[in-house]
Amino acid sequence: MTNETSTAQPTHLPGAALDFTVLLSSTRRGARLARLLTVAELGSRGLPTETAAHVVAELAANAALHGRVPGRSFRLRVRTAEDPGALRIEVTDTRRERAPDTAPPQPPPADAESGRGLVLVEALADRWGVAHGPSPCKTVWAEISLMPATALTGSRHTGPRRPTTSVP
Repeated sequence: MTNETSTAQPTHLPGAALDFTVLLSSTRRGARLARLLTVAELGSRGLPTETAAHVVAELAANAALHGRVPGRSFRLRVRTAEDPGALRIEVTDTRRERAPDTAPPQPPPADAESGRGLVLVEALADRWGVAHGPSPCKTVWAEISLMPATALTGSRHTGPRRPTTSVP
């Protein structure tokens, strides 16, 4: 898909699991739209949006910048994680060879104009990682807690947050 039109497939049934998927153009505008659509979908369900919006913004911006192939879109999927009370954000692009390093990201120098995206994802997500396939795709994913304490205080789960490589 090369234009900014998207076809979202939200699930609005009360009590239903969240599974929102949309294809977006691999542009800065597509990345911005990913964030806006996530905020709208989560907000319509009464779920906290701030942390998810930041994570989606960073992952979508990386897909548009580093995963861009002319004429190919990236896919955003926001869904209920296997862990109850958690949200899983997945951004899939077609540049498998440009997967991020899953070692804990190091902050860039203070005067750098870029390089903070995965540092923010590491700080905000409970876990994150990269899944490869089907070829030529890769999916960068992050899971964040939706527990009430997170929404009210910004507190996070203190369990391990190391990035992992797995198949979703």
